[in-house]
Amino acid sequence: MRILVIEDDPVLSLQIEDALANSNYIVDLANEGEGGWFLGQSEPYDAVVLDLGLPGMDGLLILEKWRQEGLKMPVMVLSARCSWRERVLGLRAGADDYLSKPFVMEELVARLQTLIRRATGHAFPVLRCGFIELDQYSRQVLVNGRPVKLTALEFRALSYLMHYQGKIISKTELTEHIYDQHFDFDSNVIEVLINHLRRKLGKDLIKTHRGMGYQMLANDMS
Repeated sequence: MRILVIEDDPVLSLQIEDALANSNYIVDLANEGEGGWFLGQSEPYDAVVLDLGLPGMDGLLILEKWRQEGLKMPVMVLSARCSWRERVLGLRAGADDYLSKPFVMEELVARLQTLIRRATGHAFPVLRCGFIELDQYSRQVLVNGRPVKLTALEFRALSYLMHYQGKIISKTELTEHIYDQHFDFDSNVIEVLINHLRRKLGKDLIKTHRGMGYQMLANDMS
């Protein structure tokens, strides 16, 4: 999953990036409003962490513009403005959640996980697909109740496919959500990655649709 963090405090921005990276997210950073707005409307993100007090363009204006443009990614607002009126303004502008500064990083990560899960139609933190279980918090994957060790990249790919199980995910979409911006989109690494997942989790886990992409089968695959 890929997260955009728009925060002008360089220390806090790096702390958020580290916390999200340690939870196996890909993170893009912006430190001012105009650049953050541009990234949010031009790149695919699974969620956004948005500070309100930004130079160049206020966070509320960014949020309002995104929603007017039809962008639906979950947005968590960060702000030192603690009054209920400020929180209401953020929520009415289109925020999905609101976290006041200072905050604990574990709470920010947990809230983002919840926002992404609910945005993709999942009520529980443990994602299930047939005999596969993926726990977001422990980052553990079980096959028929037995733990399977995945690399960080394999976990990100499986997590994305399980969040959108039943949907055909193009190679480009999968690449954009599990790699950073500097990844070589012309390589065959996605095919290799999918084959690794099939070997570890079961050959019938992921279906290939030629010329279209990959589909995590939502039915029982046993």
